[in-house]
Amino acid sequence: MGTVVTAGATVASPRRHAHPRDLPFARAVGAYVAVRLVILVVVALADLVTHHGLVSDLSTWDGAWFLRAVYHGWPSRLPMVDGHVAASPIAFFPLLVVVIRALDAVTGLSGNVVGLAVSGLSGLGAVLGVGYLTRAFSDTERAERAALLFALSPGSFVFSLIYAEGLLLSAVAWGLWALLRRRWWLAGVLGALASAASPLGLAFAASAAVAALREWHHARNPRALVAPLLAPTGFVAWMVFLRLHTGTWNAWRLTESGGWRSSFSLLYPWRIVWRFVSNPLSPTMTGQILVAGTLVTVVALVVAYRERQPAVVLTYASAAVFLAAFAAPVGLRPRMVMVAFPLTIALATRWNGWRFRVLVIVSTVALALMAIETLTSWAVFP
Repeated sequence: MGTVVTAGATVASPRRHAHPRDLPFARAVGAYVAVRLVILVVVALADLVTHHGLVSDLSTWDGAWFLRAVYHGWPSRLPMVDGHVAASPIAFFPLLVVVIRALDAVTGLSGNVVGLAVSGLSGLGAVLGVGYLTRAFSDTERAERAALLFALSPGSFVFSLIYAEGLLLSAVAWGLWALLRRRWWLAGVLGALASAASPLGLAFAASAAVAALREWHHARNPRALVAPLLAPTGFVAWMVFLRLHTGTWNAWRLTESGGWRSSFSLLYPWRIVWRFVSNPLSPTMTGQILVAGTLVTVVALVVAYRERQPAVVLTYASAAVFLAAFAAPVGLRPRMVMVAFPLTIALATRWNGWRFRVLVIVSTVALALMAIETLTSWAVFP
């Protein structure tokens, strides 16, 4: 009970109980949780027929490689097959593995269960981070829309799997918030975590550099340099570890190239688009998804610049798009478009009313299709 002081008397006043709608970004959180529950229920029902096991079905794709690193570590020598480096956990950055191992030791739960919990909870942290980041440079209504659209973005199905995107995007979203608030040490530490979660975390280092340069130009504040200096250290530490562990400086790149035929190609997105334009019926489902992702990204990037997002936010979006677009064979598939989440923010802040509702419906349908395709087929990797 609270108290109210009146003339000559102190009267107890009823305590105001928080309504669910008063909680921060309640619609987005509700939508996020609902999607996770629906996926769990659908997979559980499917398991009545397949008997694969709920946790097993959700520990698929990249999750299987992360779990291999959890249980067996990273190989001390690059495995070879037919004269080239084979696929191995070396291609997967360490933050998620370290977190799963730590929680596994504390809780005694299996790595699979811990991994799914970490992915789901860190994804929720990313939803809240997107909301608070948007509110830092816009208003509450637009921030609510941005968090909701992000929670229902087509790539968000990975938060139901054992993927590092939740940790990556939580670190980046809150890191960008810290940059806008000039909290340089916090931004630097979060940037280091982001670059230890995924190579795409290096896009945040570009934002930190822009923020530091602007701060130096306006205030000659050397403390701002902490952020860009710390941000890439997760990536650097992983490269140094692999050098000491395997004896090879470029162990990660060799594994990506040999195990997954992955390469950085400035021609890759143009080839994808040209194949579709020259014969719209010829591309595989992967090609169609990449073309759609490319078109959505171009439109959203234009909207982001027209919305005049803060320079550090736009820098991250542009750098994330650049790193994803020219990475063959990954490209701008839904998961990578989601990583460039300021594009989602731009669409949500640009349109409201019926236009935003249509956007949410289309995004939710695409999310459902991607989840179904990922969990029922090997035709398209997430």
